Amino acid sequence: MNRTYYGKLIFELSRPGRVGYSLPKCEFEAYKLESLDGTLLRQTATLLPEVDELTVVRHYTNMSNNNFGVDTGFYPLGSCTMKYNPKLNEELCQLPGFNQHPITPARYAQGSLKLYDEVQKTLAEIAGLSRFTLNPYAGAHGELTGLMVIRQYHISRGDTKRIKIIVPDSAHGTNPASAAVCGLQIVEVKSTADGTVDVEDLRPLLGPDIAGMMMTNPNTLGLFETKIPEIARLVHECGGLMYYDGANLNPMLGVCRPGDMGFDVMHINLHKTFSTPHGGGGPGSGPVGVRQGLEQFLPNPQVINNGDGTYRLQCDENSLGYISFFLGNFGIIIRAYAYLLSLGKENIPMAGKLSVLNANYIKESLRSHYKLPIDVECKHEFVFDGLREEYGGDHHDPEHVTTLDVAKRLLDYGFHAPTIYFPLLFHEAMMIEPTETESKETLDDFIAVMKRIAEEAKADPALLKSAPHDTPVRRMDDVKAVKEPKFTYKAL
Repeated sequence: MNRTYYGKLIFELSRPGRVGYSLPKCEFEAYKLESLDGTLLRQTATLLPEVDELTVVRHYTNMSNNNFGVDTGFYPLGSCTMKYNPKLNEELCQLPGFNQHPITPARYAQGSLKLYDEVQKTLAEIAGLSRFTLNPYAGAHGELTGLMVIRQYHISRGDTKRIKIIVPDSAHGTNPASAAVCGLQIVEVKSTADGTVDVEDLRPLLGPDIAGMMMTNPNTLGLFETKIPEIARLVHECGGLMYYDGANLNPMLGVCRPGDMGFDVMHINLHKTFSTPHGGGGPGSGPVGVRQGLEQFLPNPQVINNGDGTYRLQCDENSLGYISFFLGNFGIIIRAYAYLLSLGKENIPMAGKLSVLNANYIKESLRSHYKLPIDVECKHEFVFDGLREEYGGDHHDPEHVTTLDVAKRLLDYGFHAPTIYFPLLFHEAMMIEPTETESKETLDDFIAVMKRIAEEAKADPALLKSAPHDTPVRRMDDVKAVKEPKFTYKAL
């Protein structure tokens, strides 16, 4: 560990007058600052660190070594499907033929348009829908786009009174957020004791003001919603559309299709289901698909196959308009295409089946140590409700070992913590999703550590209460971080 660089801000390494590069003086009079309008100039000097190149390299290299990702360890982040991204996909997306300017005329971008068309057709087949657009930049952007399709559909029929969207109480937080951004009012439907949508609670919510209903299947608890055909019938009978949140599509691959269940619109997260980079602020991709009859409402431009081996860009006057620049993040689409071709139709179903197998293997192995609030077979993920009482997980005891304590202790063993305190249906929720890419050996190591942590909680609760112990940063004061946030560096 290098103490010179470790744990310090780049500003703390700064020394007055130290530089990494010296640039030649500007030779062009017109570009000198004196020629600019005074209102365009800073009144104070820019706060920048003064460091040499080697210091910069070492600082950011040391920072990068503290990052945790799926390439460095097991990442069981529930609801996020943190599967491994094959490096082959990275190489293929960098082929020089794909390095085109975004506004290259269609006649000079036929290869790229063909790839785009094949990806949208493949996704349509997997989802059981008619057509996809790959234009949205992310999953939440896809949600917003899909809801805009639903709004545009109702507006096209002159049905402007449909301003409400139904969202289950177990939904991802982006669902009500996207609906609100779209100008829709959120109506919550409750879940039953078994964790699925309560159809009886749904019935009185339906009416002429309902634009549609958003659902995830499997839902956020990792449970298959068996009553979707009935739910879809009820929503359609009242004139609404069904929206499928594709965040949990992974276990469904090649086994069950949203379009066959009765969904009209959906989005897919390429960074979850089709192995493209995940997190870090982007780039991302959230393709949106629709059933037959809704294609014209998809955002412009749309890639159309002319049927003679050529492709064109088409703008529809009924479209909701533009939601991104040109055709989205094309590099991400190339990666997804490589992943789809690598698996092929023969092996795509195995991804879903193995993700289900891995999740159930962990669940059954840990049920003796952690509370299982809903005891049924799960799909790709499942939720514990903290430790069992005999291991210090009594919710009524103010000193009980919490899910947060377990998550912090996991860091000491080199595992990323699962999603905690979500969904909000359980007091000490701990959502675990292993994905299909993890080996049995990795799962066994994780299971052994989780059992060891439970034993530690029973024998020495203080050990968990003060965890983590071996990480670069010890346990943070979450309350202080919320009440006194510091987003910028201020020089002393």
